[in-house]
Amino acid sequence: MNVRRRRISGIAVTAATALGLGTLSACSGDSAAAGNTDKFDVVASFYPMQYLAEQIGGDHVNVTTLTEPGQEPHDLELSTKQTAELGEADAVLYLKSLQPAVDKAVAQSGVKTKIDATTLTKLEDHGSVEHDHGGEEHAEEEHSEEESGLDPHIWLDPVKYAEVAGGVAKAFEKADPDHAADYRKNAEALGKKLTGLDTAYKDGLKSTDTKVFFTNHAAFGYLAERYGLTQEAINGLDPESEPSPARIKQLQQEAKADGVTTVFYETLVSDKTAKTLAKDAGLKTDVLDPLEGITEKSKGEDYVAVMESNLKALEAALGAK
Repeated sequence: MNVRRRRISGIAVTAATALGLGTLSACSGDSAAAGNTDKFDVVASFYPMQYLAEQIGGDHVNVTTLTEPGQEPHDLELSTKQTAELGEADAVLYLKSLQPAVDKAVAQSGVKTKIDATTLTKLEDHGSVEHDHGGEEHAEEEHSEEESGLDPHIWLDPVKYAEVAGGVAKAFEKADPDHAADYRKNAEALGKKLTGLDTAYKDGLKSTDTKVFFTNHAAFGYLAERYGLTQEAINGLDPESEPSPARIKQLQQEAKADGVTTVFYETLVSDKTAKTLAKDAGLKTDVLDPLEGITEKSKGEDYVAVMESNLKALEAALGAK
């Protein structure tokens, strides 16, 4: 594997805070929006699932989300009303193990079509990877159950995301056969977008000065592995803490050894940690968006646009030729 990952206490699993969904046309707090419309009613667990449902479903679906604007997906708790509304939907699209409350609600619901994205591609364990520069192991046992030992961030790899999209399309076709042809057509169009994105990443990151990037959230394991990069997550930090002097020294050494120029942080998480590290290590800072939600702060209006922005950020940080 090309991924060297240091698990982060507090932020490896909990990710960015306030990950909103600014593109929703209807709020899931509206019972009419969640089900019983004249369309194929789909409840999505959070933005990457919402995007797939909207792109594949097109005009035939009514998509709502369980993760409201400003909510942090991993720690989502559902209201009794939301749980009831979930049962009224024609289908639910979710990513098992990412949101325990959603897993429980889906299991207890009477929704006929339950689409678990983790069954549509292969998940990998990015936590048991060898560590260079001293070889320390920083597994956080308290988070192992929540992630089931597997990295859930499959949507940040366009190839895996496309595999999921294909499975979602087949599920839609089976559940709503009257519009199967359109679902296939829409899925093909989405597949072309994702193939184009994959090609752009391959070409853009093929020749770079360095293959290592620093991030405060270890969400980019699949992306790093896909494109021959090494993700180095800042270990032992929550969003409000600062790196220890020992960790700063270690990262300074790694930055020099690997030609690292940039510490990435997320749009909706405090940049305090990244800026502290960058200042002490003489590095720059920039945003790498884990795309768990779209808000007004996002560098793009949808999945593809933000992924393109992420590519530009990586090209600049890695010294793409």
